[in-house]
Amino acid sequence: MRMVDLIEKKRDGGELSKEEIDFIIQGYTKGTIPDYQMSAFAMAVFFRDMTADERANLTMAMVNSGETIDLSAIEGIKVDKHSTGGVGDTTTLVLAPLVAALDIPVAKMSGRGLGHTGGTIDKLESIKGFNVEVTKDKFIDLVNRDKIAVIGQTGNLTPADKKLYALRDVTGTVNSIPLIASSIMSKKIAAGADAIVLDVKTGSGAFMKTEEDAYKLAHTMVSIGNSVGRKTIAVISDMSQPLGFAVGNAIEVKEAIDTLKGVGPKDLTELVLTLGSHMVCLAGKAESEEEARKKLLEVIKSGKAIEKLKLFIKNQGGDASVVDNPDKLPQANYKIDVPAKKSGFVSEIVADEIGTAAMLLGAGRATKEDTIDLAVGIMLRKKVGDKIKKGEPLVTLHSNREEVEEVISKIYNNIIISDKAETPKLIHGVVVK
Repeated sequence: MRMVDLIEKKRDGGELSKEEIDFIIQGYTKGTIPDYQMSAFAMAVFFRDMTADERANLTMAMVNSGETIDLSAIEGIKVDKHSTGGVGDTTTLVLAPLVAALDIPVAKMSGRGLGHTGGTIDKLESIKGFNVEVTKDKFIDLVNRDKIAVIGQTGNLTPADKKLYALRDVTGTVNSIPLIASSIMSKKIAAGADAIVLDVKTGSGAFMKTEEDAYKLAHTMVSIGNSVGRKTIAVISDMSQPLGFAVGNAIEVKEAIDTLKGVGPKDLTELVLTLGSHMVCLAGKAESEEEARKKLLEVIKSGKAIEKLKLFIKNQGGDASVVDNPDKLPQANYKIDVPAKKSGFVSEIVADEIGTAAMLLGAGRATKEDTIDLAVGIMLRKKVGDKIKKGEPLVTLHSNREEVEEVISKIYNNIIISDKAETPKLIHGVVVK
């Protein structure tokens, strides 16, 4: 088998067999297939697409390129959740303890974030002492005993995906549905999930800017998951404005705590209940979404969800007292209100630009080597559709420096006030096949 023949086959619209895809991924992982040939292959896929079988075979080839996590020692159906990313996306911090409070095992492997704000692990490390570097045995024991634990991603999980992802980034092949879908699904499958709930974002702060593209990606990932034996569904949700009010690390943790207490932002709460109800159903703990939602609301109201968060933090070395006293989270030196220049209605909040503004304050990473300032970020004071008076704060900046003109300029350029505005639809749809 020669790589050049396979490149030409895909270039000309042919369908690659499982053996041919395995040859490509194994060769690229081992280094016997060079970057320039893999670049040509990625570009051929970009233009020619892949069939459903090719996509599933590519995903499993990447799964098998490195370690896989065996969660069979954990009792029950392990349901994982993945978001395609956005601004102020705090759902994992709320969902993990919320679902675990219903005795559903949440064995979560999370990463650090590049971009606007940190990843789930960065946010959790806003809590003093919190440690994700736990052994696999302890991880499994914690989930079996208390139904929840979060660890950092292992170094040798889907190495083929890591190599291919870096290559796509510099060869103009990032926006390829089969390559995006197989990248995401390979990591979820290698991490040991029995079932997967996907939160596919659409809008200015999302990877998929249009609803059409979001649906294409969702259908592809759901098809891959189901075809390789993982029950998978996807929720299409809005990211035309940040989710919730907080865009930062410590301030997002506080918002997650508020949500588990039942006093969080409406949009974050609604998305969590939607995603959570699907997780509960896939875990076999409810017959319908309505029944699942009712159960989730009950554990919030009873306080079981917030108690599960405390136990989760304590189990992993963190200071659980932050749940009752969020002022113990990292605090910024300055809180700077940015006032509205006119009265009206907030008609647009450009999510990715608000995320960039938070990164300028130090809330995110532009490169892997950057250090995150866990205390800083942006608190929205209004959402799209809200009425505002001239002089009222649009946002409050949490900053560790006084000089924030560049950030304020970005806020004014990307929060639009008009004579009228409508609240955007949060849930666009659900994809089950």
